[in-house]
Amino acid sequence: MEIKKIPLPDEKKKARFTDESQLGFGRIFTDRMLMVEWRAGKGWVDARIEPYAPFVLDPACLVFHYAQEIFEGLKAYKWTDGTVALFRPEMNARRFNLSADRLCMPSVPEELFLKGIEELVQLEKDWVPSAEGTSLYIRPAMIAVEPVLGVKPSDHYYFYVIMSPVGAYYASGFKPVKIMVEDKFVRATPGGTGEAKTGGNYASSLKAGLEAKKKGFDQVLWLDGVHKRYIEEVGAMNMFFAYEDRVVTAPLEGSILHGITRDSVLKLVASFGLKVEERKIDIMELMNDIRSGKVKEAFGSGTAAVVTPVGALSYKDECLTVDDGEVGKLTQKLYDTLTAIQYGKMEDSFGWIKKIA
Repeated sequence: MEIKKIPLPDEKKKARFTDESQLGFGRIFTDRMLMVEWRAGKGWVDARIEPYAPFVLDPACLVFHYAQEIFEGLKAYKWTDGTVALFRPEMNARRFNLSADRLCMPSVPEELFLKGIEELVQLEKDWVPSAEGTSLYIRPAMIAVEPVLGVKPSDHYYFYVIMSPVGAYYASGFKPVKIMVEDKFVRATPGGTGEAKTGGNYASSLKAGLEAKKKGFDQVLWLDGVHKRYIEEVGAMNMFFAYEDRVVTAPLEGSILHGITRDSVLKLVASFGLKVEERKIDIMELMNDIRSGKVKEAFGSGTAAVVTPVGALSYKDECLTVDDGEVGKLTQKLYDTLTAIQYGKMEDSFGWIKKIA
């Protein structure tokens, strides 16, 4: 599909950032956005890159009432030689369509998804920051815009992509976080929407997250929604536990997001000569293994933070320290390796990088 380029008038051009250390996350947006529409009986039509602007939507749109909405998150990185690159964007396209299928939304052709992002980034490459740890965050999304009060799949959708220059995720440094195991609220259940990247999952997690912060914790570690016994995700990240010769993480069984960084971490761990175990992790087993010192390190992974070290884990009335509350060697190595590949400082032996500008 040809993507039309709508000219950007001078009056629509935004003032660029001058201090990359003050970018923050997701508050500044580029000049342009990608927009494609899907209509019943016509399919995908009218692909265009146009000036960034608000939508005018009917108050009855299905997205507002029945939450037919999905999204993705990936980044563009600027290398020291000026190259702009994406990290495994084809996996975002596939996960986007996995989410679309679960929410009864039309799939976006992978070629359109990738081509649209690449052409948008090329037009907006001057917005990609270059300071250490900064990047251009890319947010593809799809919403149901048919104006009808009825529980049904929409006959009209917007697929769009917006972008935001973002600062280093760890503004205060790469430090371990303190997490609380949530044993009252649940994030997802088998057969639900846990493996879909849809806004409802995040909205329903807010209450537990706020309660954890009131108690002095940084994140919530979710247990399964049936037994409240098995480890699932931490916040919006996949969770890992490192033993002497292996790394253990929860399996993908329908309630956990198919993390792209998760997949990358597992491939790197195997390349380091460690065993990988994807299995159910009983919370009592885990607490015992932390107490005994069998668990050497704990960390989460996700697009925004890449790898997040965990220094303490609390369950019920017991809070245990992991690896003396320090950043473990494996955690640091994974973070350093992934970011080095993303920023072109290390050879990409996995074929993960796609240069686009």
